[in-house]
Amino acid sequence: MFALYITHPQVAIDPAVPVPDWGLSERGRERARLAASAGWARQIGRFVASAERKAIETAEILAAGRLAVETDHAMGENDRSATGYLPPDAFEAAADKFFAHPERSFRGWERAVDAQARIVAAVERVLAGHDPEIPIAFVGHGGVGTLLKGYLRGTPIRRDGDQPGGGGNLFAFGLADRIVTCDWTPMESCKGF
Repeated sequence: MFALYITHPQVAIDPAVPVPDWGLSERGRERARLAASAGWARQIGRFVASAERKAIETAEILAAGRLAVETDHAMGENDRSATGYLPPDAFEAAADKFFAHPERSFRGWERAVDAQARIVAAVERVLAGHDPEIPIAFVGHGGVGTLLKGYLRGTPIRRDGDQPGGGGNLFAFGLADRIVTCDWTPMESCKGF
């Protein structure tokens, strides 16, 4: 059986609102609705989301009212509250540094090694009590998703494993062996597992 890690799609960016409180944009909602109509989405028997609004909204759309969405604060994106909102170019440069120097904090951000340990522990904690015959989806964020995928693949922390296109992607891994079986794929383009 399989597990998915799904990143939230496009958000409504508002520099006046704390990043964890951003919701999905209309384009993000549209992409999530398209994905919810796919066969793979209806196979999921459990959704566990980060407690950030954009992840919860994504999971709720994908669950399509069939299942309650569980939340877990430990699945949140890497803590970037020290800098607050950064314009896109500045954010990309900061993310490059976050991945390039995983044992250092960029201007007060959570270190990549700590964010990786946190997301891995959260996923393993959920899976320890999960029925391995039921497909499960973890819904969260690109940064920690990339850190999780790298851990599962046994590769060093680096940005070249990051999702393309800025969000709304998924990867799959086996519940029995934790082997990544499908690399980042746009959620609405996925044909199943």
